[in-house]
Amino acid sequence: MAELTKEQIEDAIKGYIEPALGKDLVQAKAVKGIDIAGDQVKVTIELGFPCDGIKDELAAKIKQAVEGVDGVSAAEVSVGWKVTAHSVQKALKPIDNVKNIIAVASGKGGVGKSTTAVNLALALVAEGAKVGVLDADIYGPSQPRMLGVSGQPESKDGKTLEPMLAHGMQAMSIGFLIDEETPMIWRGPMVTQALEQLLNDTNWDDLDYLVIDLPPGTGDTQLTLAQKVPVSGAVIVTTPQDIALLDARKGFKMFEKVEVPVLGIVENMSIHICSNCGHEEHIFGEGGGNRMAEQYGVDFLGALPLDIRIREETDGGKPTVVAEPDARISQIYREIARKTAGKLSLQAKSYAAKFPNIVIQNN
Repeated sequence: MAELTKEQIEDAIKGYIEPALGKDLVQAKAVKGIDIAGDQVKVTIELGFPCDGIKDELAAKIKQAVEGVDGVSAAEVSVGWKVTAHSVQKALKPIDNVKNIIAVASGKGGVGKSTTAVNLALALVAEGAKVGVLDADIYGPSQPRMLGVSGQPESKDGKTLEPMLAHGMQAMSIGFLIDEETPMIWRGPMVTQALEQLLNDTNWDDLDYLVIDLPPGTGDTQLTLAQKVPVSGAVIVTTPQDIALLDARKGFKMFEKVEVPVLGIVENMSIHICSNCGHEEHIFGEGGGNRMAEQYGVDFLGALPLDIRIREETDGGKPTVVAEPDARISQIYREIARKTAGKLSLQAKSYAAKFPNIVIQNN
């Protein structure tokens, strides 16, 4: 009988399209090893994004595909992941201890962007990543309430802040530094300076992803983020109605102009399911996020239902992904998180950390 070849095994693996990547594992360069010993095959897969929720299922599917090859009696498949830093805007350098910054934005308020941002961040934690969340909404910080965290951050040296910890995640917000009911009556330059300080003066601890919850719109804060913060990618949150999509398009165009790749679009409040009879209704219209994704050639990351539990749990300081980890809604958030991180893993890598700093000294 003819000997098995790596090409045969690769061809079998190519038959499975990984949902978060939208391509097969060979094409995505995720197959790190194929060892053949007679009729036994061992496959090593390393994804570029955290995948705790699907690694067993993925291993089983690849095992089944490989064992379907003529001449293979048994296959062993190991699945792991490694998050690397990805490239940012040309003039900027990545922040110490933060591999990737993901901005969550919306063109207008009221579309559930902060709720989506915090659940997305917690979903990345659930998938196995080290994650932080930065609340960039200086005028209306909501993350302290959503994470159920109060009190002020520590400063060990009087210059930098220690991030607050909540549900296995690091967090920073202006809301930790002021009273919840104190209004921020500040002009634009003060706001942008505050954002830069919160970002750069926080001792983030070895993060795979820092999720930045942006205020709505395309003003000062967003411009600062685009020009001074090294962002690897952005996620646009919208609702299905035309007015929200109109503003979401502006957000998309803004990121395009400042060379921040948009990883995809999340449609929030997509469908309402009646709690009494289970009837499904598209209150705000249907398919708007999908059409926008198609129009701009970006990924549609997922659709979230209009559900009172999302509101109640997030207002109560225990967002849905933490409050009900096995619920369908939490699974949708985790699918969105894997797709976001998967899409990011396909971007160009950053090699900034590998280059030494050159210092010229006069001796």
